[in-house]
Amino acid sequence: MRVVLAEDLFLLRQGIIQLLEAYGFEVVAAVDNGTDLAAAIAGHRPDVVIVDVRLPPTFTTEGLQAALRARREQPGLPILVLSQHVEQMYARELLADGTGGIGYLLKDSVLDDEQFVDAVRRVAAGGTAMDPAVVAQLMTSHSRDEPLAALTPREREVLELMAEGCSNTAIAQRLTITEGAAAKHISNIFTKLTLPPSSDSNRRVLAVLTHLNA
Repeated sequence: MRVVLAEDLFLLRQGIIQLLEAYGFEVVAAVDNGTDLAAAIAGHRPDVVIVDVRLPPTFTTEGLQAALRARREQPGLPILVLSQHVEQMYARELLADGTGGIGYLLKDSVLDDEQFVDAVRRVAAGGTAMDPAVVAQLMTSHSRDEPLAALTPREREVLELMAEGCSNTAIAQRLTITEGAAAKHISNIFTKLTLPPSSDSNRRVLAVLTHLNA
């Protein structure tokens, strides 16, 4: 699996490269700025892009903006954001696309190599890998007049786990409820958000997040 990585900190960049290569990934390019990131994506057409939000020269949102531009040129390009910050506007733009794998992890929340590698693989395969803290910020930033306000506290918990990419079984285990109860909560969520249920976990997460971004 071919990866393009954008991270401006040398030691962190090298650490990520070594970690990915240890798990069989091929890092075809590792850059430290948005301009080089755009060129690397265009030149290598990777299976997944891992990008920090804030890159030189201004350290604002160059990384994510470059990735978003690349995704417009290569529809469905899997992008995993790895950052210390939640940039809500650009996160919403990424989620609004609704095609291809997407992920947004906070660096401080990545606790072991398997968690990170699983997220990379999930996004590369077209799925989602959303940090719970990112999901919470996106959810709480919405007006109480929006459809999300109709969800019960339990349904909001289920929705957050769906956004993390959890299956019905995983949701049931995390919340200590039956799988049937989890399925009922999910059905209620789709009804209240006027979204049709889907048997595909990844697509249903994308649909939910796209709706939240509307």
